[in-house]
Amino acid sequence: MMKKLRVIQWTTGKVGKLSLRGILDDPRLELAGVYAHSESKSGTDAGALCNRPDTGITATSDIDALIALKADTVLYTPFEANLDHVIPLLESGLDVVSTNLFLNIGGIRGDVKEKLAAACERGGSSLYITGINPGWVNSVVTAITAICRDVEYVGTTESADCSVYESVETWSFLGMGEHPGEPSSEAHQDLMKRAHDWLILFRDVVARIGDALEIAYDDIEFFCEYATASEDVDLGWFKMDKGTNAALRGGWNGKVGGKTVVQMKVVWYLTKKLQEGWEIDEDQYHLEVKGDPSVNVKMRFTPPEHWGNHDWDTMTALPAVNALFQVKAAPSGILGLRDVGLPHAPVGEWMRARMPD
Repeated sequence: MMKKLRVIQWTTGKVGKLSLRGILDDPRLELAGVYAHSESKSGTDAGALCNRPDTGITATSDIDALIALKADTVLYTPFEANLDHVIPLLESGLDVVSTNLFLNIGGIRGDVKEKLAAACERGGSSLYITGINPGWVNSVVTAITAICRDVEYVGTTESADCSVYESVETWSFLGMGEHPGEPSSEAHQDLMKRAHDWLILFRDVVARIGDALEIAYDDIEFFCEYATASEDVDLGWFKMDKGTNAALRGGWNGKVGGKTVVQMKVVWYLTKKLQEGWEIDEDQYHLEVKGDPSVNVKMRFTPPEHWGNHDWDTMTALPAVNALFQVKAAPSGILGLRDVGLPHAPVGEWMRARMPD
């Protein structure tokens, strides 16, 4: 019988609550401990923190106590990364599987990458960043190239109806509800900077796919454009007047010899009623490989009826939960797509558990 992995869940916010459920629902895993970011959650049973029965394991903010548990892995899902937490975890020998991209401290590059890599070396541990995108979808499109004898281009498009993502701060920052302004205007340039700063996380997608496919880019360039509402739109929690920004299409092009060879593009819209007449894909992901042969894959996710808006974060949480065993088996260090491969759910275990005695 497979030895269970002992896992520490690090924070229980929107994503962490769902990954904690994932740990408890996976017969291959054992919950060892829970880190509480807020004092109000400290001392609370893990089950209560994710709407599950009590587990007998209470959350704590005592990092030394969590390290002393001698678990296998930390599932790291905080809103902001903290090197003062992650480095001691890695140095202690704990693998860290993270849905956080470390963007608040510059991302996994430069000095941050060097410090994390050194901590992995000292502890013989691994760090892996995943989620749905960046994350699982990037592994899938990389794997698709395995059937090709020649490849010229690899592309990923994420199409998302964001009218259910009730974050006024996010969409205001991204310029929704603003007048677009002339391309040469200061206001437009400021809008492009804000979009660049927000979409920087998808640059990592292009970089990681390039690493996995052994592509040496000449450049990774940013692109973005906006579409405007064709009528006044009131979502109940956010309003956009006719002629103001209501959708964006942007991302990153990995270029070789002046040609885009890898692209990551998002199409985020708060309404389909757009003056520019954009064609909106009903499928959430379109994966494309141009080559010999070419491949087109479209993915549409159908949630169960009981899901609320925040249950969609399940698709960020579960790729991390289901990667835990591959990360444990991988070499130490900062891991890329090829190091981990395609994680999978414990489907056989779930089916056996449902069988009558």
